[in-house]
Amino acid sequence: MTKTSKSPTNVSRRTLLKSGAAAAGFAAGSGIITGFPTIWAQNPITLRQFGTGVSNLNAIAQKCKEDLGITLEMTATDSDAAAQRAVTQPDSYDIADIEYWIAKKVFPAGVMQPMEVSRLKYYDKIVPLFINGKLTPDSVIAQGTAPHTVGFVPSKDSTEFASEPTEWMTMVPTIYNADTLGIRPDLVGKDITTWADIMDPKFKGKTAIINVPSIGIMDAAMIIEAMGEMTYGDKGNMTTEEIDKTIDFLIKAKQDGQFRAFWKSFDESVNLMSSGEVVIQSMWSPAVAAVRSRGVPCVYQPLKEGYRSWGGGIGLAKHLEGAKLDAAYEYIDWYLSGWVGAYLNRQGYYSAAMDTAKEFMSEDEWGFWVEGKPAQGDILAPDGSVMEKAGAVRDGGSFEERMGAVACWNSVMDEDRYMVRRWNEFIAA
Repeated sequence: MTKTSKSPTNVSRRTLLKSGAAAAGFAAGSGIITGFPTIWAQNPITLRQFGTGVSNLNAIAQKCKEDLGITLEMTATDSDAAAQRAVTQPDSYDIADIEYWIAKKVFPAGVMQPMEVSRLKYYDKIVPLFINGKLTPDSVIAQGTAPHTVGFVPSKDSTEFASEPTEWMTMVPTIYNADTLGIRPDLVGKDITTWADIMDPKFKGKTAIINVPSIGIMDAAMIIEAMGEMTYGDKGNMTTEEIDKTIDFLIKAKQDGQFRAFWKSFDESVNLMSSGEVVIQSMWSPAVAAVRSRGVPCVYQPLKEGYRSWGGGIGLAKHLEGAKLDAAYEYIDWYLSGWVGAYLNRQGYYSAAMDTAKEFMSEDEWGFWVEGKPAQGDILAPDGSVMEKAGAVRDGGSFEERMGAVACWNSVMDEDRYMVRRWNEFIAA
């Protein structure tokens, strides 16, 4: 690689990254000068990252080390623990890999620093959902904490969110999805078409919902509204009366024996569905894929009322400065440069920079995961195992069909504390 700096200790932040996909003719990373991974190998940098298990993946840390020479120390937690750690232990991390509804809680606490848009190489590749809230110019912005509403602040020192895009981002988006119910098609014995189906008496004792208050109550709202029991003004920002009616409904359903379990982790949801203890439940797309990989039928079921969506991103701790801050920006650029996006797409999530991810996927993979086309050959998981056989079509169809049918985003309500207290009463009932 050709050095453009005068000495090894004075290398510009912008670099041409050595890419594992060079054979495919596409170089990942930040694009103009050379030096990586050499500079971080000569001046070792470790970034401490924490967040939920969906994106704190060993494969990403290994590839980051290979391409950048940066060591990632990853810690995976559940959503509630991530929100708590971000605020109460700000010196324990460098990178916060969290969801946008968590950022709504965390960023106003002043523990994170906004990022300069001018330093983000792939900013113009970010899906517009995260910039203005719309997948297409004609899209209707969904209820809840839409990521763009907490994605920017007015200035470098601000902790209040901006109403429109600025030069300062709270987080750089990385991963998102449209969530729905997972079902066991071999065990449900009927067509599942609506969120209301989870309350069918036929499934008494064989259903489950997620036990993360800010997410679970959104699933509950989708169910209750689908049943015609109540119409919410904004499912993502309920009044105390709406919260009470929602929790009272859940408590009665629980006492009637409708639910088998309330899960918090990815693995719990997979085991409940794989064992057949549960036949319909709140579920994440990769969890459905994990059940299928065990040879067990499982479907991520499109529903007529649409999806509950979520999005995550990378935020920087307030204390980051100097070389570590430079390394963090390099890491973010690398994250959006394509390899990670393709890896996440292959798990059933979506990359925040779809154009760069496409360069690291085969035509058949892109057709299956993003365009909703039948697979021409077997579709492989990131670990090389067969995830879908030739001819399969992705549940819910194309990227546009799925993300274009989002009814609400995971959210933090104005009455969040009251909601959490009432949710805990439901779990304890």
